Formats: sequence, structure tokens, C-alpha cells
Amino acid sequence: MNRQEIVIVPIESAPFGEVSYLAWLPDRTEAVIFDPGFDTQTLLETLGKNGLRLAAILNTHGHVDHIAGNAAMKGAFPDAPLVIGRNEAHLLTDPHANLSALYGFRIVSPEANRLIDEGEQIEFAGITMEVREIPGHSPGSVVFVCHQFSPPIVFGGDVLFAGSVGRTDLGGDAPLLFSGIRSKLFNLPGETRILPGHGPETTIDVERRSNPFVGENANLFGIGRS
Repeated sequence: MNRQEIVIVPIESAPFGEVSYLAWLPDRTEAVIFDPGFDTQTLLETLGKNGLRLAAILNTHGHVDHIAGNAAMKGAFPDAPLVIGRNEAHLLTDPHANLSALYGFRIVSPEANRLIDEGEQIEFAGITMEVREIPGHSPGSVVFVCHQFSPPIVFGGDVLFAGSVGRTDLGGDAPLLFSGIRSKLFNLPGETRILPGHGPETTIDVERRSNPFVGENANLFGIGRS
């Protein structure tokens, strides 16, 4: 297995506590960003301090806290493609679908340059990612699985958190989300790192064993049935 190193910088944005991730290989001068949030100043400063240009803007899904920085990133790096799941793309330009209107403001993103599908392999800045679509929190949310590192890494958005899962009370589908996590994340190696869109990092093994919604003992808590 390729034990190539990767640099990952998490940057948390108010007011939703959303975590964006800048990632790059140590021997490269280009980076990718996952889910640029509201704190675009820190994102751009981090790129500048490390002498990096942006190779791609990757959205796990189209909710406002995960796309709020798309326009600023695209403005600073117009050649960086904006990438999102095919079934999620309409959220970018619809303030009601992306939930910004619900919170009293209207945010829209530039349209996607590239739409991705389940099972697709993509590569930017030397980082190869497998696309796995796991809807339920949002209509077509995807996770990006990087098998080239040891342990593997998942940039997971709001699908699976440390001790929790993405909320489904705003038009979501809990059974669909639970099923997707079990079939498309829990089949990864136990040591796989999960980098979620909110909260701390976790691993597949920890969540498979103890997550009260989708873990081995989920039914003991009276939740997580699907």
C-alpha cells in the first residue's frame, strides 16, 4: 500500500460550527478544499502562507454552511473546478433547498463545473478519491474516500459524526441515511479516519462499535432502526 503522507488543515466556521478541510501532499504546491464555509479569510490565508494554489473545490453536499465559501474560493481561484454530487447540484443556487432562506439570509453558490456520481474515481492535486453517494441528510450527499493513505481517509460531510449522524428533520430520510452508512462506510477498514463536517475526527471502528444510531448496539438505545 502507498503510505504517502498528506497534510490536512481543519478550519471551523461560525455560526454553525462547520469544519472545512484543506488538504495537500507535502511535495505539491496545489491543494483541494472540502466544503468551504463562512471563514474564507482563514482559508485563503492558510493557502497563501503555505504557497498553495487551489486545484479543486469539493462539496460533500449543498447545505449553506458547506457552500458559503464557494463564491470566494472560486473568485480567488477561478480555474479551480467546483465539484458536487449530481443529485445535490440544485442546492447550490436555491436558497430554500440549501437552507439559507430558513435562517433568514439567501446564499447562492456558483454553479458546479463538474457533477460526480456514485463509484466515480476522481483526482486533484495528486489526491485520488472514490465517490460514494450516501443520501438521507440531504438529497444526494457524497463522501470522498481516499484509499491511497494508510489508514484510509474519508471526507464525510454531514453523514457520520463522532457518536452521531447527520440530522434528517429538515426533509431528510433517516432509514436511508442509516442504510447508506452501514453499507458504504462500515465496509471500510476499521482504522479508516472519518473527517466530518462538524465536531472531532473519529474512525470507522469506533462508530461501528459504539455509535448510538448506526453502531452494533443501536437498537439497545431504541434508535437507529432501519
